[in-house]
Amino acid sequence: MVLAEWRAPHPGPALRPVDLSVVVLNFNTREQLRHCLRSLEAQTGIDLQRQAEVFVVDNASSDGSADMVAREFPWVRLVRSPRNGGFAYGNNLALRQCGGRFALLLNPDTVLPPTALADMLVFVGAHPQAGAAGPKMVLPDGRLDLACRRAFPTPSVALYRLLGLSRLLPQSPRFGRYNLTYLDPDLPAEVDSVMGAFMLVRREAIDQAGLLDETFFMYGEDVDWAFRIRQHGWTVLYNPAVVVLHDKGAASRQRSYAALLTFYHAMWLFYRKHFAARRSALLNALVALAIAGHCGLALVKNWLRAPHAKRVST
Repeated sequence: MVLAEWRAPHPGPALRPVDLSVVVLNFNTREQLRHCLRSLEAQTGIDLQRQAEVFVVDNASSDGSADMVAREFPWVRLVRSPRNGGFAYGNNLALRQCGGRFALLLNPDTVLPPTALADMLVFVGAHPQAGAAGPKMVLPDGRLDLACRRAFPTPSVALYRLLGLSRLLPQSPRFGRYNLTYLDPDLPAEVDSVMGAFMLVRREAIDQAGLLDETFFMYGEDVDWAFRIRQHGWTVLYNPAVVVLHDKGAASRQRSYAALLTFYHAMWLFYRKHFAARRSALLNALVALAIAGHCGLALVKNWLRAPHAKRVST
């Protein structure tokens, strides 16, 4: 559903203290993390030190990321995880401590425009039924990061994706649902899910839906969270008026084969959790075979690519 066009007023909103909790999860992306935190420091319309709190959770990095944060960004609340427990595990370490009326999951491989936080808070404030929202995310070459707005991978949606129909017929409302490619990327819309790389979630929605599911190590946990949030009657919104740069896969690119395996495993976990109980054993077996087959094909394609072109997700 496309929303009416919306523009954020300026200056930024008058926020009460600690209205926003920002959680940045890091694993061996020191330089990207530094750029991300500098873009947070440069935010206007919100005083991060008086009106918000910023957590950096370091998932046992070996590149000195945590020490860099402690040295260069003393205003950040640094959480040093003793192990790399994955995306959901790391974010939950901070989410359990968050006091903001909104919580923002933010990847360290993102760079924010100066009014991103203020504009997104105004946007969700204008839509009180929004349990979660995300911005338009673009890759370094300017292309839309298709995963920033998407439908749930229901059996039919996943099938069209696995068969390649979503790529062949991207403008079809039926076959293009996986990444909602039939919708104008410059119009706000109600969607099934936004991306965990920048996912703004209302505290009441978290209280009802619970924290991220740590069964998911990496990939799928944001879609699962959005699914549970929507089950409690909230909407999830996409706001293209805010554009965030996403150097996608900065951490997972280091282990692209493992990341691909994790991606397809997450697809199966999501299906098993939300759909398998209502489907026949035969259909479940066919879905498992389709996911495994597509994973195998993706691994072969990745092996044939040059090192700089390795894929980490789709």
